[in-house]
Amino acid sequence: MSSGGELDRRAFLVGAARVGGGLALGLLLPGNPRSAPAADAAAEIGCWVVIAPDDAVTVRVAHAEMGQGAMTGLAMLVAEELQCDWAKVRTEFVAPQDNIRRGRVWGDQSTGASRSIAASQDVLRRAGATAREMLIAAAAARWNVPASQCIAQDSTITHGPSGRTVSYGEVADEAAKLKPPAVKLKDPADWTLAGKPRKRLDVFDKVTGHPVYAIDVRLPDMLYAAIRHCPVFGGALKSVDDSPLKAMKGVRRVVHMAHAVAVVADSWWRANQAVKALNVTWDDRGNAGLSSAAIRAFVRVGLDAKRAEVGRSDGDVATGFARAVRRVEADYEVPFLAHATMEPQTCTAHVRPDRVEVWAPSQDVSTALATAALAAGVPDSKVVVHPMMLGGGFGRRGTIQEFVRQAVLIAKEVEQPVKLVWSREEDVQHDLYRPFGMARLSAGLDEAGMPIAWSIRLAGPSFVASIVPNLTGNFLDRSYVSGLTEEMPYAVPNYLIDYVIRPTPVPLGVWRAINYTQNAFYKECFVDEMAHAAGIDPYQFRRRLVRNNPKNLAVLDAAAKRAGWGTPPPPGIFRGIALNEACGSYCAQVAEVSVDDGHVRVHRVVAAIDCGHVVNPLSIEMQTEGAVVYALTATLFNEITVRNGAAVQSNFNNYPMLRIGDVPQVETVIVPSGDFWGGVGEPSVPPTAPAVCNAVFAATGKRIRSLPLQNHDLRKAI
Repeated sequence: MSSGGELDRRAFLVGAARVGGGLALGLLLPGNPRSAPAADAAAEIGCWVVIAPDDAVTVRVAHAEMGQGAMTGLAMLVAEELQCDWAKVRTEFVAPQDNIRRGRVWGDQSTGASRSIAASQDVLRRAGATAREMLIAAAAARWNVPASQCIAQDSTITHGPSGRTVSYGEVADEAAKLKPPAVKLKDPADWTLAGKPRKRLDVFDKVTGHPVYAIDVRLPDMLYAAIRHCPVFGGALKSVDDSPLKAMKGVRRVVHMAHAVAVVADSWWRANQAVKALNVTWDDRGNAGLSSAAIRAFVRVGLDAKRAEVGRSDGDVATGFARAVRRVEADYEVPFLAHATMEPQTCTAHVRPDRVEVWAPSQDVSTALATAALAAGVPDSKVVVHPMMLGGGFGRRGTIQEFVRQAVLIAKEVEQPVKLVWSREEDVQHDLYRPFGMARLSAGLDEAGMPIAWSIRLAGPSFVASIVPNLTGNFLDRSYVSGLTEEMPYAVPNYLIDYVIRPTPVPLGVWRAINYTQNAFYKECFVDEMAHAAGIDPYQFRRRLVRNNPKNLAVLDAAAKRAGWGTPPPPGIFRGIALNEACGSYCAQVAEVSVDDGHVRVHRVVAAIDCGHVVNPLSIEMQTEGAVVYALTATLFNEITVRNGAAVQSNFNNYPMLRIGDVPQVETVIVPSGDFWGGVGEPSVPPTAPAVCNAVFAATGKRIRSLPLQNHDLRKAI
């Protein structure tokens, strides 16, 4: 665990328990007229909507914005029902302390698992519809006419018989005093704003360079802190010799922590140079001998363990195997992965006797507040959190926010505000990694080549077990088997999925698309192995397995059709296909790759996605493109290896990102079934690796059963 593990666990439990409503005024995004504060005379019509006399509509956003477009999509849901002028819509973040103060009327503020739209759509649509009806009622009362004779459109209320009109801003104050009525929501088929592509509201700030990220915070008399963690996972701080700092300018304080040491200075550069100059003695707590090879051997034992926790069991697998005419077996493996957010971990804190103030890039501001309160030793009521835009999240800034705790602990040692920024090396080598894992898959095929028995054994460390107290020994981590239980798309009469936990000292966290990424790689590559063994085209093989699953079948067919599956690809190009259900949505992908002298190049990825109702098609396309690039980077290059108890990789030189010249053409096909609310930011991540690896097999005849691809010799085709 990272330093201060017990505080992290406590903060997690506090944050996880905080469900229910809540939203309020928070830190506004600077510089953008769309996110400027409403006028002082603005009226709050319900807790989500504020309307100013000039008709500006401020929509309060309870979730984090980290590039996924949630701020825009959430505002669109409100505006659709409110019938307001979209050009006058603004947004403002909700601070968790205001949420608490008002009885949590705005709900859960965590942002993850692609739930922002799906979890909030009903309450936000009702907020817009309720505000609309209150505005209509206020206008009708002013004119002394029946509300049924009035309609609202583009921030204007019109009385049909007389043609009289009044703007929202003119009656907002009167509307705010009315009792909220019961409302009926629009049928999505009647939407005029939602469902249409709209530019994101946060783009202006980003392209004009306004300081909207936590790393850009500037406060009067602010100091800066750099940190250095124990290089060995699970190790601790033993002693510090700070004598080398005596001749260094600008250094103000050395702060000792349980598992790290920080230096406070008048600039971050000086703080970072100073913290690197310290003579530090670490206690490795017996983990200095840990290596990737040792972890691999330890986890592999779980594949043969007699006891395992069952995630799903259908039929009788043993009987199914006995009836099979052919058996297919394979072991798969995935590495630890870092998040590599563009903005490294950072937080600014100011600790005073009566108030703790924090500027945090958090995916869960309620947990940030709880973490800060615990670190400062004060009640929650003494903490103010300013939600900031995130320079990437991918799960890194969610449940565990040790960067918030560290910033507060450091700020307690000085009287001024302090901004803590992790170096890129600290960020990569002390991440909360996606777990290393292994899988053993076995299938029995019938005379027609179709599976009648399928067993999957997973083994690896559990993120949940690493943060929740009193979870010892074997237990079923539902997140670890995600995508292979209820969301398994394929109909196999005899099916078994089980899991053996194999803990390691390596700190773990939630990575984009959680454990769906590992499991989709295992599952979809193995489905190709079954198809190859049966002599059936991989696409047609999948069609047979999902023939009674219309949503999966629809995205599978859409991806294959757009990619031209069944038609010859360009010379030297080979195709692979994959299908997966994650975060409430369905996604199929076809990858087109070439392999030249062992070098894999991905030329094109076609991604078909069904997320149910579509709010902003443009955001879906952007998120799909980003998800493919993120997943492709991991597929081709990324892994965190361990030597002498520490992460080997440290920066983008040995944990590279995909270069722009290597980014493939990504085509998004939206297949909206329209009868549910699914996620968008993560479902397109899991199918990428297997689609690419299946294409590599088509190109080389070499089956890829471990990642990343750079570890495989693909120079000689079979």
